[in-house]
Amino acid sequence: MNRLAHETSPYLLQHADNPVDWWPWSAEAFDEARRSNRPVLLSVGYSSCHWCHVMAHESFEDEATAAYLNEHFVSVKVDREERPDVDAVYMEAVQAATGQGGWPMTVFLTPDAEPFYFGTYFPPEPRHGMASFRQVLEGVATAWKDRRDEVAEVAGKITRDLAEREMSFGDSRVPGEEDLAGALLGLTRDYDAARGGFGGAPKFPPSMVIEFLLRHHARTGSEGALQMAVDTCERMARGGLYDQLGGGFARYSVDREWVVPHFEKMLYDNALLCRAYAHLWRATGSELARRVALETADFMVRELRTTEGGFASALDADSDDGSGRHVEGAYYVWTPAQLREALGEADAGLAAQYFGVTEEGTFEEGASVLQLPQQEGVFEAERIASVRERLLAARAGRPAPGRDDKVVAAWNGLAVAALAETGAYFGRPDLVEAAIGAADLLVRLHLDDRARLVRTSKDGRAGAHAGVLEDYADVAEGFLALASVTGEGVWLEFAGFLLDHVLAQFTDAESGALYDTAADAERLIRRPQDPTDNATPSGWSAAAGALLSYSAQTGAEPHRTAAERALGVVKALGPRAPRFIGWGLAVAEALLDGPREVAVVGGADDPDTTALRRAALLGTTPGTVVAVGEPGSDELPLLAGRPLVDGRPAAYVCRNFACDAPTTDPDRLRAALNGRNT
Repeated sequence: MNRLAHETSPYLLQHADNPVDWWPWSAEAFDEARRSNRPVLLSVGYSSCHWCHVMAHESFEDEATAAYLNEHFVSVKVDREERPDVDAVYMEAVQAATGQGGWPMTVFLTPDAEPFYFGTYFPPEPRHGMASFRQVLEGVATAWKDRRDEVAEVAGKITRDLAEREMSFGDSRVPGEEDLAGALLGLTRDYDAARGGFGGAPKFPPSMVIEFLLRHHARTGSEGALQMAVDTCERMARGGLYDQLGGGFARYSVDREWVVPHFEKMLYDNALLCRAYAHLWRATGSELARRVALETADFMVRELRTTEGGFASALDADSDDGSGRHVEGAYYVWTPAQLREALGEADAGLAAQYFGVTEEGTFEEGASVLQLPQQEGVFEAERIASVRERLLAARAGRPAPGRDDKVVAAWNGLAVAALAETGAYFGRPDLVEAAIGAADLLVRLHLDDRARLVRTSKDGRAGAHAGVLEDYADVAEGFLALASVTGEGVWLEFAGFLLDHVLAQFTDAESGALYDTAADAERLIRRPQDPTDNATPSGWSAAAGALLSYSAQTGAEPHRTAAERALGVVKALGPRAPRFIGWGLAVAEALLDGPREVAVVGGADDPDTTALRRAALLGTTPGTVVAVGEPGSDELPLLAGRPLVDGRPAAYVCRNFACDAPTTDPDRLRAALNGRNT
């Protein structure tokens, strides 16, 4: 019996009609494995994963394969986005055993959840030196039946090795100037000067590293740091990674040149990149950065916002190509013939030149991914706008990619922060309202009366799985951004509830190290703990950043101390692996700068208050926190004891327990928040 029909995960629901007798991850599944004396097949993926779909179609929808699985295994299906703790523990085992990882992840376990055989995608027939999935199943079943002692020994050794991999915390001291300079040097070595970004193919958008580079430039004046951020952002925005018609970014580029993306669009990428481009505009005034930040924000609101006000997790990479086949990128790519059909001969030629569409194509079967290649000549803006509008309308007639409607707390926290700041910077109150709507949903549906977070929800129904560290940290980050933008103290209060939980449940009292799961969470074979960034900031670094901002807003010493202790790992890893701890480096920049605390007091309708508030929010000094409110307000702690100056709205700037004289002049405030820390 397949038991997935009542799950909230869209990925699990995709498998609810499989002939495989799937179980969700549960104690009951492992009890059944013990009772029936069968090993467990653990299959981990996510709803917009291309190769997950391929393996599902080839193997899990196949009656003969399913029958063999049902006879010899207890099959457990896990959505990695819903259970990142389960994914992290077994992915560590896969990578340790095979030297690589990825999804779908296929792991065979004993009934005690100990892993003994690993892989990712397995084809239905032997291919490219890979065994077929059926061969793997038969081999594992035979080993389980005939060599049980050997299997138990292997599983026990792997589990012990994982348990003994306690992470070296690195250093009890906070990172300093030398460490951050060393990190910048390491990034310079990995930087692709010809194409932007870091490393080779596949090339991922380095959102967190860009934040570090912008903050490092703001604090030190490093032109090299700024140039890497500017060039990388421009190359990504001009390439196929960015949707030139509808806005928003794909997951990664399969090549070094940012031409061909892996077409799935993830909420977390777009939230992080929206914020990064908004911050790039704040630092440089770049019109390209402004356009991309706003288009990406509009994409999230238009295509990912759910009926309940939250944001869906992803859009699929695959869609129907019009012939009934599900093909990667079908929704986004164009041939010259398709351009002619949508635009007519003359404008099709213009579009082909402008977007780099060729007869040979840049993707598959003669199709091209739209780009904005650098070229000579000037294009008529109105005509290009018309072309873009008509292509977008034509694309809307194609079968759309599927949407994963699951609302993930952490990723919605990232979206709240991005939309709140982008709306404030560019005078778009609708974006701020969208951020508030998502924050309201998180409070109503994901947060219980003990300030504990549920990780996911769908269709207004909370999921069953507890939030992990990144959920608490990223949601707190979003609430802190809302507090700065709106001046509403309730968001600061909610952030405090979440961060108190981080201190109590996720922090090692002796070392200050952080764990990815709470102390009272379900026990796995190892308690996951990873300070390095992946597609999103690590929970560790995100928590350090939120704790630091909260302490700056409130003066809470335990939170600042916890942030400083957590940043010891940045001192250890920053110079050695800067690409993988970018958010930790960005938080360290804020710590070195203070961060600065800005209180703006004045009447809400007074234009002088508005001018000071805008100058404060647009300050580039790393990690600056802002409180805005009426004189005498107790809405936010930073406003306490801050009177008007000569009856006029005023701004107070403090840092490291010392304050500048208050100012009523937005230009003076702007200068104070854009100067170097020398």
